[in-house]
Order: sequence, then C-alpha cells, then structure tokens
Amino acid sequence: MKSKVTAIGAVRIPGSDIHYAPAIKAGSWIFLTGIEAVDYGAGLHADVAGNPELPYHGLPKHQREGNFICARLSELLKEAGTTFTNTVRLDQYYPTWKAVDPYHLSRRAAFGDYIPPSTSVIMEELLTGGADITTSVLAVIPGEGREPRRVATPSVTSPVWSGFVPAVTAGDFVYVAGQMARGADGNTDPRAHVPSHSLWGGYEIRRQTEYLIREKFVPALEAAGSSLRNTVKAQVYLRHTEDTPHFLDVWNSHFGARECALTIVPTKDFGLVPGNIEINVMALTDAASTRKQVIDGCIPTEMTYGAAAVRAGDLLLCSGMIAADSGGPIAETNPRHGLQYLGVPARAQMKHIVDALKAVCAAGGTSIENVLRIHQFHTDLTEFYAMHRPWQDALGGAAVPFTAVRVPSPLPVPACSVIVDPWFYAP
Repeated sequence: MKSKVTAIGAVRIPGSDIHYAPAIKAGSWIFLTGIEAVDYGAGLHADVAGNPELPYHGLPKHQREGNFICARLSELLKEAGTTFTNTVRLDQYYPTWKAVDPYHLSRRAAFGDYIPPSTSVIMEELLTGGADITTSVLAVIPGEGREPRRVATPSVTSPVWSGFVPAVTAGDFVYVAGQMARGADGNTDPRAHVPSHSLWGGYEIRRQTEYLIREKFVPALEAAGSSLRNTVKAQVYLRHTEDTPHFLDVWNSHFGARECALTIVPTKDFGLVPGNIEINVMALTDAASTRKQVIDGCIPTEMTYGAAAVRAGDLLLCSGMIAADSGGPIAETNPRHGLQYLGVPARAQMKHIVDALKAVCAAGGTSIENVLRIHQFHTDLTEFYAMHRPWQDALGGAAVPFTAVRVPSPLPVPACSVIVDPWFYAP
C-alpha cells in the first residue's frame, strides 16, 4: 500500500544503509522524532563537542547541545509549515540529570512563554555517542480549531524550573504532561508515600499510581472537558520493572483492562528523587466528534499491557509491544541461541513485532507504511542495526522515523531486549 505520510529532512546515514526521517507530516499532524545534536558523518556535532583543549570555554556543553536541538526543531517545524506555538507534546530522554537544567534554558529561549506538555526521564544511553539529550515533538498545522489552548488546572501544576503547560487541548484531543507524585511543596505528596518507618500500610507504587490518577489525571482531564474513559494513550515510566503487576492492578481499576493504548517502560531515574513512576496521557474530550475505537484481539495479548491499539480519528495509537506470546518470549530470544552474535535473536524480535503491527494496522484501517514515529527502548543498543532491518524491509526503503534509547534491564518479559512504541496515520 502506498504511504500517505511525507518525510521531512530525511537523511541517509553515511557509511550505512539507514534512511532516517527526523520529521513526518501527515494531514494536520507533524511528528519530530529522535532529534539529537548529531553530525551524521562524525557523531556528536562539533559545535556541541567543543574544543577538547579548551573544555571550559564558551557555554556549558549541555546548553550548547540544547541550543543545537532547539534550532533543529525550529527548522523542521518551519519546513513542515508550523511553529513552536503549535506544539502539543514533548518527550525528552537523558542519560544524565546534569543535562536537564541547561536544556531547559535553551528550550525556554526557543519556545518562549508557551512550552507544551512535557515529559522528561533519565535513561541509560542514547544512540549518538556523547549525546545527552534526545527530543521528540508532536505538533499540529493550525486551522479548524486545532490551535493548542491552555487548560486551567489549579491543582495540577508543573515545576517552576520546567515551565511547561500541564495540559492543553487541540481540536478534539487533550494532552496531559508527565506527572509524578509531587506535592505542592515540590516533595513527594504524603498521600503517595508509605510512611518512612512503616514496613506496611500501603505499597509505594500502588500509592503513587493511585495518587497520580485521583489527584492529577482526574482533575486535569475534567478541566479539559474529558475523563478517564476517553483516554486513548498513556506512557508509563517505571523505576522498578517488578512493580508492573501492582501498577496494572491499580491502573485497570480506574481505566479498565486493555481500554487504552498503554506503554510501560523501565526507567533509570526521575526528576522527583523518591519517585517510582511518571505517566503522561492523551485523551479525547467528552464532546469530541472524533470517536475512540479500541483495536484488540488481533495479536497475542501477551505482547502488550493495554489494547493492541486505539484508533482516534486519523491516528492509530499502539501500546508498547514486546516479542512474546502465550508461551512467553519467542523462541529466538533463548540466550543459548547459537547465532546471537549474528543478530538473529535481535532481528527475530523486531520482525515478530513488525509482523504484529501489520496485523494491528490492518485491523485499524491503515498500513505499516503510514508510520509516524517509532520509539524503541532497548536493553542493548548494539542490537539496534539488526532490529532496524525489519523496518527497512517493511517500509521498502522509505525513511524511518525512529529513535532508540537504552533502558535499565530487565524488561517486563526478561528474555526480551526491546519494547517498541509506534504511532500510525489512519486517514
């Protein structure tokens, strides 16, 4: 099937056969994926790396990195026909917390007084050696009521040092920034915390999850004219993978089992030091003409923790996928596999996921060629190339809108080494 999305700024990585799309335009949507301060011929861009003989001259390295990324974002948005004013979501990953505040200086200078709902978490490693920031952006083409509008959320705020808007609406959609169990004083809210001298009296992840849903998402969605039942996509970052069943038990008691697209990602660290979880959500307003359609039952349920996907208008939002079935991880993930150094287990995992996504796309009324962005969460980035090949094959050589980060091990299926979080256009 012919693709109905347009790659912007596509680049063929020198010395490889990788064809990367940093931006995709589809209808009124703009997706910028995996923007890093990279020179594709050399690695970390020289303007960011600086002069090794003068390491303490000029702006701090992470501020140079943030400036480079924000300039690139501006260029891509302009080429796509929009601006920072029409952004609705930011996702940022860093391998060090030291990059966050300098990046915020760059972001504030670039975005001005409107920074869209944002999520920032600490991961293990990025694709570009020496890079400490990767950014993905969702934006819209203005018109027909799609312009982002701030939602007044008195009880749901963002840290003053971050400066992003906690929630916005754009057309029929609601975007709520990544939320942690942070109280009004900037520390963990007591309602989200087991007392320090108690061995029981609640379980930490359950209390933090309950707090986020009741005290953050319910009021934010209500203020935007939405509700939990109209949530279409949630991204969940967990410090402890073993907390997954506890999280799901609480989550499903409010949202229902497999009623939205849900991605759960192991995470190294958070801005809130005692925090064990951060969640962002995307929803439809209760009065929206766009309807929520749950797509499920077309792939093994063990591949996802939420519905296989949710279709919302011309978007198909998938849950995070892992190469598993009712028997557990697919056979090729066996650590005794004799061809692991040839990339066979890695490639088999991604092929299993890509084949499943073809089925999900068919059930959702689109095709895999209409991919908008792919976030890959690896436990070993040396597997990236072997895992990239099934995407190249599926897209027939078209530019691929990807980013990949290394996350803590293990994944929720311990023998697997990648979680894939894709979005698709469904015109």
